Amino acid sequence: MKDVNNINVLKASDFDFPLPETLIAKKPAGKRDESRLLVLRKGGPIQHKRFYNLPDYLDKGDMLLLNNTRVFPARLRGVKPSGGNVEFLLVREICPDKWEILCKKRYSGKLSISEHMSAEITEGRIACFSYQGDFMENLWEYGDMPLPPYIKRRPDTEDKESYQTIYAEKHGSIAAPTAGLHFTGELINRLKDKGVRVRYITLHIGTGTFKPIRTENIEEHSMDSEFFEINADIISEIKKVKVEGKRVVSAGTTTTRAIEGYLSGRYSPIHPFTESPIHRICGYTGIFIYPGYEFKAVDSLITNFHLPRSTPLMLTSALCGFEKMKKTYAEAVERKYRFFSYGDAMLIL
Repeated sequence: MKDVNNINVLKASDFDFPLPETLIAKKPAGKRDESRLLVLRKGGPIQHKRFYNLPDYLDKGDMLLLNNTRVFPARLRGVKPSGGNVEFLLVREICPDKWEILCKKRYSGKLSISEHMSAEITEGRIACFSYQGDFMENLWEYGDMPLPPYIKRRPDTEDKESYQTIYAEKHGSIAAPTAGLHFTGELINRLKDKGVRVRYITLHIGTGTFKPIRTENIEEHSMDSEFFEINADIISEIKKVKVEGKRVVSAGTTTTRAIEGYLSGRYSPIHPFTESPIHRICGYTGIFIYPGYEFKAVDSLITNFHLPRSTPLMLTSALCGFEKMKKTYAEAVERKYRFFSYGDAMLIL
């Protein structure tokens, strides 16, 4: 087999693998931290645990980075004046009440979403909203959670809670940072009691995370930029963690892209420091991490099991190595781990 750790020969097809449809999780399984956890340790055998065993693998002084973005009900359905239905997904706010959208139909015209809300659509790409009351409150009442397309069912009211981390705070994502779905308040408290530094950063997940790779040579792929926000004190603290010989553990590929995008300089800044007492670094990053990338901060990764040929899978492979990831995924399939957003987790040490 080719040496895919040589970045000059990386192909999208290298990241294909057979995945039975039955292993794609359609619903969350029971209590969040009772999901399965595959532990991949350098120089050691694969271990099979539960997510509530996570504190056994983190040490006092380690830093755990979590993405506190909040998913909003970005999937809307409207009725045309003629009576037909149009469904669309909010992607990015361009300016107040004007959004970039994704829509299968190139519809232009008015849509009635509710008696309190309507939208004027332009070529299935732009939506300008008129509404009564608060915009986000209207979305929470009339919108659906934007479940990934491989979950082949309509979102229900339970998804508004289950497709959300317990520490979600800042509205802005059209998808959940799924590695974070396994955490409970009790588990986070156990980590803190052990002396793990739990810190929060933000990356609002948009189309960039899921943009399909359409080129065989993955170096030709470019990711759409996504907004991130980091407390500047966390950057200083990461340096301290490194000096102390401790680890930075990232929960999720989006958390990883936020911190690595900033530290590698692969971002566009927006007002880097605010006038608030807590300085925050804000910007957009379109960083694409794949084997050959040298991590600036992240030592360990908590992540779900990803789609074949996907950019999150490539990021995961960059941390542990392609061949090891290939064998690990084969074992996960054999042992019937649950895949994707509502699936199980793995810890790469």
